[in-house]
Amino acid sequence: MTKRFFGFLTLVASLVAMDAALPASQASAQEVQITGPLAGAPAVRRMRLYRKGRFLLEPNFSFTIQDEFARSLIAGAHLGFYFTDWLGVGVWGGYNVASLDTGLTDEIRRGGVTTDRNRLSLPSREGFADQIANMTYVAALQLEFIPLRGKLALFQKLFVDTDFHIFLGVAMVGVEERADVALTSAGSSLPADQQCSVSDAGCLLTSQGARSSRLAIAPTFGAGLTMMFNDFVGLNFDWRGMPFSWNTSGTDESGDDDGDFPDGEIDSDDRFFKFNQMVQIGIVIYLPTDPTITD
Repeated sequence: MTKRFFGFLTLVASLVAMDAALPASQASAQEVQITGPLAGAPAVRRMRLYRKGRFLLEPNFSFTIQDEFARSLIAGAHLGFYFTDWLGVGVWGGYNVASLDTGLTDEIRRGGVTTDRNRLSLPSREGFADQIANMTYVAALQLEFIPLRGKLALFQKLFVDTDFHIFLGVAMVGVEERADVALTSAGSSLPADQQCSVSDAGCLLTSQGARSSRLAIAPTFGAGLTMMFNDFVGLNFDWRGMPFSWNTSGTDESGDDDGDFPDGEIDSDDRFFKFNQMVQIGIVIYLPTDPTITD
C-alpha cells in the first residue's frame, strides 16, 4: 500500500515538473475591429433632438385619482426650456374647472346619520358635499430629466419617436376647506361667531357650507411619455404626485389633550397627510419648429 502511495506522488511530481518545463503561454485581449462602411460611424445617424435648445408649450387636462370624496378636473398648461435633449426646466399650472363627487360622498348623502356625538362633523347628510375640501389651482416649478428615448410601435404598423421623462420640483396648491368652527362646550379660542351650540341646528348648518382658502406648499414629482407625430407636435401622458396635509372631509378628526375624541373643534389639527395623485394628457408643441438633427 505504501509503495502505491509513493508511486502516485512520484507521478504527480513528474507531471508538475513537465508543466514547469513548458514555455509560458501569453494571453492577450484582442480588439474587435469594425471595417467597411461602418468603421468609425456613430451609433445613430440623423437623429432628431426634439428637445435640445427648444421651448415647449403644452395645453393639457388633468384629473385627480384615488380621491376619497371629490375628484378635481384641472385645465392647465406646461411651459419648458431644454438645455440638452435630456435636461430642462419647466413650469406647470392649472385651474380646477369642475369637481366630481365620489361614490363615498354619494353614500354619505344617502345614508349618513347625524347624532349628538358627530353633529359638528355632519350637521346634515344632504349638505355633506358642501363641506368637503377641493383644490382650486396648482402652480409648479420643476426640473425635467429625459433618460430614455426610442420608437414605440402602435398596432405593429405605426412607429413614433417616444421618450420617457421624469420631473421633480415644488408646487403651490390653492386649497379650499371647511372654515374653522367649534362647539361652545369645547372651550375653544375661536371667535364667538365661529362657535355653535350643539343644539343650534341653524348655526351648525351654516358652518357646514362656510369655506376658507389657503396656500399649501408641497413637493411634486412624476413621470410620463411623450410621442412625437412630426418635428414639433406630439402627445404627452403624465402621472404626478403632490403630497400635503389637508382636511378632505371637513370633519372633526382630532382629539383633545386629555385623549377625548372628538375634541369639538374643526381647525388645522384636523388636517392629515394625503398622497394626492393625478394623471394628465396634453398636446406638446416645440418651438422653433425645426429640431436639431445629428450628423
